Amino acid sequence: MSGQGETIAAIASPPGPGGIGVIRLSGAGVAALAERLLGRTPTPRHAHYCALTDATGGVLDRGLLLHFPAPHSFTGEDVLELQMHGSPVMLGCVLERCLELGARHARPGEFSERAFLNGRIDLAQAEAIADLIASGSEAAARAAVRSLEGDFSQQVHALTESVVRLRVWIEAAIDFPEEEVDFLAEPTVLEDLERLRHQLDEILTASRRGVRLLDGLHVVIIGRPNAGKSSLLNRLAASERAIVTEIPGTTRDVLRETIHLDGIALTLVDTAGLRETADPIEIEGMRRARAELERADLAVLVSDDAHAESDHGLLDVLPASAQRIVVHNKIDLDGHPPRRAMVDGDTHLWLSARTGEGLPMLIQALKDVADPGEAASGTFSARTRHVAALQRASDGLEAAWHALTERRAGELAAEELRGVQRELGSITGEFSNEDLLGRIFADFCIGK
Repeated sequence: MSGQGETIAAIASPPGPGGIGVIRLSGAGVAALAERLLGRTPTPRHAHYCALTDATGGVLDRGLLLHFPAPHSFTGEDVLELQMHGSPVMLGCVLERCLELGARHARPGEFSERAFLNGRIDLAQAEAIADLIASGSEAAARAAVRSLEGDFSQQVHALTESVVRLRVWIEAAIDFPEEEVDFLAEPTVLEDLERLRHQLDEILTASRRGVRLLDGLHVVIIGRPNAGKSSLLNRLAASERAIVTEIPGTTRDVLRETIHLDGIALTLVDTAGLRETADPIEIEGMRRARAELERADLAVLVSDDAHAESDHGLLDVLPASAQRIVVHNKIDLDGHPPRRAMVDGDTHLWLSARTGEGLPMLIQALKDVADPGEAASGTFSARTRHVAALQRASDGLEAAWHALTERRAGELAAEELRGVQRELGSITGEFSNEDLLGRIFADFCIGK
């Protein structure tokens, strides 16, 4: 990346009222700049109390100066940290003095970018810094810390090592075809490949959970007209967001509402009722409803006892990747008590959206999906690009499996495994390009 080595400076932590202000600098000119500010060579990793002065010698503020020589710093370069009183005006003045002495303003994420480029952290850990700052719940923050500490990266590296070992075996078999032993027929090859597929599936599942903690849960409410979808949305949102009438087809477009359960964001999407109709507006509404389902983390099918059997056929239109909850609405009319049951692997809830009876069960079910309790204790933060890379790697392992078991084509299997290795490397930054890095670090805060 261009500019690496230049001295950069930023207000690293804007202070609150009465707080401590911090300015952080990194780069080749830090040692000389620190000596100018302190008046002598600073002792490494030692807090110096000093006067921070302007070009004329006038005191701007008094505070602490700490010098961290390369490579033992966050960025791997010489780093200087100035801690002073939390006056935004004085912080600005001291920052301007640093610029006069040769520093320049840091770009968003440039400190983390330099730490990555200097090998102090990998790309997944760098992204975890931004995830930690943006975390909206304790669970999300803990997951980001685990990624920052390297939990996610270690699992990806271990998987990559296994892929490399399998590649070596297969490519050796290709290079020595004259050997009497058929290396590709060895049971250990397929056993190792099957073990790889299982390990990758586990990491992919955990990554999807990490994305939900970071981005929130995308919940799509579907059902026939007048099943009570809009009433349910209003109940969960605790406001009259959706129009509710007795007229079928009232909801003709998607309606979104964001709620928070224990700090985890859920985007609720109310959709047009699914039914046979010639109305072009309703048809378009149903098309949009199905489009929302394609990216749903959770689909909530709203039904009632009078139409339960026919409504359950709607489960067939749901994507396999989405979890499902079936709501049996209108128990206030049917006389059924609120209850929860598992039917064919799906959660079924009996409740009334109109009266709110049984609603706490639905809220708990949503919490269980959004933050799966003990399962979340080992969850690391992840991003959509990580999940996409892992899914492509999974597809590659699947293709390698078929190449070996059905076609005995070692060359094809080896090529698929090379692709798998590249996808895994893109997560940690082993394989990356400047465009990708630019997009990632542009989303960071100034000073991080």
